[in-house]
Amino acid sequence: MSDVVEELNARLDALDGWRFSVAPMMDWTDRHCRAFHRTLSRRARLYTEMVTTGAVLHGPRERLLGFSEMEHPVALQLGGSDRGELAAAARIAADLGYDEVNLNVGCPSDRVQEGRFGACLMREPALVADCVAAMRAAVRVPVTVKCRIGVDDQDPEIALDALADAVVAAGVDGLVVHARKAWLQGLSPKENRDVPPLDYGRVARLKRAHPNLPVALNGGIAGLPTARALLAEVDGVMVGRAAYTEPALLLAVDPEIFGEPAAHPDAFAAVEAFEPYIAGVLARGDRLHAVTRHMLGLFNGRPGARAYRRHLSTAGMRPEADLGTLREAVAQVARAEERRAA
Repeated sequence: MSDVVEELNARLDALDGWRFSVAPMMDWTDRHCRAFHRTLSRRARLYTEMVTTGAVLHGPRERLLGFSEMEHPVALQLGGSDRGELAAAARIAADLGYDEVNLNVGCPSDRVQEGRFGACLMREPALVADCVAAMRAAVRVPVTVKCRIGVDDQDPEIALDALADAVVAAGVDGLVVHARKAWLQGLSPKENRDVPPLDYGRVARLKRAHPNLPVALNGGIAGLPTARALLAEVDGVMVGRAAYTEPALLLAVDPEIFGEPAAHPDAFAAVEAFEPYIAGVLARGDRLHAVTRHMLGLFNGRPGARAYRRHLSTAGMRPEADLGTLREAVAQVARAEERRAA
């Protein structure tokens, strides 16, 4: 086995689950969402919402960074561009037990641009490399970067190579590439997730140019058939909205992507297995909706799915809602399927 292959395998071993991961998504991938997703897949790698270095260093740490042991492997995504602050935030993440620290070089929001981080850093590969080097020196867990193929009028062939070359020289452990440009002027963050065309070929060319760098592809992956096809070209796929809005697809990740048994035989069994976690959340005084808002799409496409969503969106919002409320919602699906089978 060549040194290149040995190095790649060592990096991929450190990035356990990187073959399939759920993207960091603001307002969505909080700790309750991640616990739910972990119930559906033992192997998928999970990411936090982006947290700025200022929030990590000075904010309410438990609320922003707390996670359950069940979530491993789980990565913290950081937003920032000050190498000292990023190194300090990475140390905090490692001390808390996160399995990876990921630097956001892809978010196109106005707030991110004003803070000089996110996608605008595609224009400053040397700065990104300095930040990666500082984080790598501070922690032993993998340090990765999530980026775009370019921003605005940049040529993706030049821009992505420049960023990749810089962070590889700085010792980055892996690169997640959202296979779209980001337009920092003229498109909203939502439009930046859909309007710029996807270019999977550009990411595949990057991987061929860096055979010993773990490369994962993100953007527009709607299901596991697409994910499996892309894995012929790259080391990992990162799925965002599809995993959130159609979470049942995560039940197939372990057998179809990792060749291992599914975490649970079906969505009904998964909900039952997730109940102890929800009971703990309720016992701490949090409301049911804090968890079940992430579960609304679990039965999409099945008889009774609309009634399930409606029940959780109405009764599940009440202060007194409890596990019985969730069970009543699930029963709507079970009864609808029984009627169809009769």
